[in-house]
Amino acid sequence: MCYNAYRKGNMIERTEYLDKLKSLREKKVIKIATGIRRCGKSTLYSQFVDYLKQDGVDEAQITHFRLTDGEHDFITTHSDLFAFVKKRLVPGKMNYIFLDEVQEVKEFQKAVNSLFELPNTDVYITGSNSKLLSSEFATYLTGRYVEIKMLPLSFKEYLSVKGNTDILRKYNDYITTTSFPAGMDFDTPSDIRFYLEGIYSSIVLKDVVARHHISDVASLNRVVKFLYDNIGNPNSSKSIANALNESNKSISAPTVDSYIEALKSAYVVYEAQRYDIKGKEYLKAPTKYYIPDIGLRFYLLGSKPSDTGRILENVVFLELYRRGYEIAIGKVNNHEVDFIATDENREPIYIQVAEDARDPETLKRELASLQEINDNYPKVLLSLDETPYASYGGIKKLNVLDWLVGNVSF
Repeated sequence: MCYNAYRKGNMIERTEYLDKLKSLREKKVIKIATGIRRCGKSTLYSQFVDYLKQDGVDEAQITHFRLTDGEHDFITTHSDLFAFVKKRLVPGKMNYIFLDEVQEVKEFQKAVNSLFELPNTDVYITGSNSKLLSSEFATYLTGRYVEIKMLPLSFKEYLSVKGNTDILRKYNDYITTTSFPAGMDFDTPSDIRFYLEGIYSSIVLKDVVARHHISDVASLNRVVKFLYDNIGNPNSSKSIANALNESNKSISAPTVDSYIEALKSAYVVYEAQRYDIKGKEYLKAPTKYYIPDIGLRFYLLGSKPSDTGRILENVVFLELYRRGYEIAIGKVNNHEVDFIATDENREPIYIQVAEDARDPETLKRELASLQEINDNYPKVLLSLDETPYASYGGIKKLNVLDWLVGNVSF
């Protein structure tokens, strides 16, 4: 699956996401773009609106506005939202409705459902909080929506903007600057840092602190920094609380757990549960956490050269997420498998990630986990080293950068 991006004016066009919207156009489902703030959801819809106009759709048939822009503060209930949109619809023609950050409206799902059920409506919404797809909403609109999960730029998208020469250096730039689309306009470290500071403050204050009524912002920031410092490390709420309490700052495991849930809901962190491959069951704890942009980690923690292996693991996690896999951490006997990536057919791929597997002992260690698995599903070792591709008893060894840009597949 490819994820291309190119500049159109001062915007980056995400062609894969646009193609998805085009394929869903006028299909009787609600289209829902979700993801962290500033990952490009509103821009995607703006570009799709441009496409519709170029395809002959009259501007009067398009309703597009953001519920957080200040101009629509009078829309506070689902009745307000439904009435505001309905009076703008053109009778007898297809109407395209784009609602950004719709979760700001109380009981928004009732308005969305009512608009969806009107004749000649094609409904698109966005949200920066996973509560948009809470169990209540999902139950209310069962079978009526398709989720488009958005992230900041993939490495392939980044290259399509920055150029595809000197790939390894570009990868280092990718993980040390930022993958947020608007970040491509900044060149100096100070400008990028200032940009990321604005993103982080906006997310923490608007999507976490205010929404979840958190009063101890300092403790929340400590939890964020811990999670960002420990990407790819197994942790539990109790172990995190214990680690933070060593610094004489008291925090309880339930509080840590509530903070993590709030951060997950704002797409500030992603959780991957552990799965016992032989026992065929998910394990309660510990779990691993990954983050949507490595640049945010550098902003919060500074450079940590020894963490490059876990950073690579995080990049692979995000790419698997983009490609639509369900992701878990594997446990087989006393070994751990970095990722179990399950496709839409419920068939798994077992993946190990290594920064450099040229050393015989490192290679032996990385292969050991995969060799413990006794089924016939694909097993892959992704490595950043540039040694030729190889196969070890059916286990493929692939260059991770070639996989990220789509030159090789599992």
